[in-house]
Amino acid sequence: MPNIKIFSGSSNLDLSQKIADRLGLELAKVLTTKFSNQEICVEIGESVRGEDVYIVQSGCGEINDNLMELLIMINACKMASASRVTAIIPCFPYARQDKKDKSRAPISAKLVANMLSVAGADHIITMDLHASQIQGFFDIPVDNLYAEPAVLKWIRENISEWRDCTVVSPDAGGAKRVTSIADQLNVDFALIHKDRKKANEVDRMLLVGDVKDRVAILVDDMADTCGTICHAADKLLAAGATRIYAILTHGILSGPAIYRINNACFEAVVVTNTIPQEDNMRHCPKVQVIDISIILAEAIRRIHNGESVSYLFSHVPL
Repeated sequence: MPNIKIFSGSSNLDLSQKIADRLGLELAKVLTTKFSNQEICVEIGESVRGEDVYIVQSGCGEINDNLMELLIMINACKMASASRVTAIIPCFPYARQDKKDKSRAPISAKLVANMLSVAGADHIITMDLHASQIQGFFDIPVDNLYAEPAVLKWIRENISEWRDCTVVSPDAGGAKRVTSIADQLNVDFALIHKDRKKANEVDRMLLVGDVKDRVAILVDDMADTCGTICHAADKLLAAGATRIYAILTHGILSGPAIYRINNACFEAVVVTNTIPQEDNMRHCPKVQVIDISIILAEAIRRIHNGESVSYLFSHVPL
């Protein structure tokens, strides 16, 4: 494809390389260093004048450094006369801080949106936003892609009893996501109502739906410390589920997450590669990865060629 450059930030070089390989391109040259006082310095290693630039940087790892690196890369490309700069942010940082849920709470996702716009981004591509209203925080186009096609493919290929399973949402907020998957599989769905005492800590859970003598598939957009999904798995086991899987778009898996998964009753915890998982897979054999680079690569191709992105979800060749 002519007049296109793909740059990778430091957060997920493997995903960036897979996207470039699927498009038949090489990653453009960029050098990122830090001064002794930890300021980030970015040097774009080739001309981007008049080019359609895509910068891949996920909100994971050292999130604040990676966000700042992305902002500097966007600004550097814009100042170097790039025709258009698109930020590809598979896992959007600060997405859980999307509303004012208590007095004096910041809406940090809105702040991140403002920063990306001011840096010079013309377009945002992200995946499975924690809250869809984040798209409204921007005054530039936002494409919120979905991992659903890849999830459906994994379920059909790896769970032999998928025709007799129940798809479960670990909270009410994920009901729409779960019902969509259940409808396409033509199976039942259930949800778990949870009350939180505070962030990362669940007080109690109530299962709504039937999982007795069935395979239960927990589906959520992200898991951080995994307290919610591990409690949900215990609830499903007590309700009579025969086997339990968890499928998560963004496997943050921080703090005690790996310890909890290793000691939980999951057959597998399946995550996408929006966040690097090599280290987690070494420490936990239950963690498996779905590659979503084909979805991001196809979105880039369609946007570059001026084609529909929504058409992608029913026709992407997985």
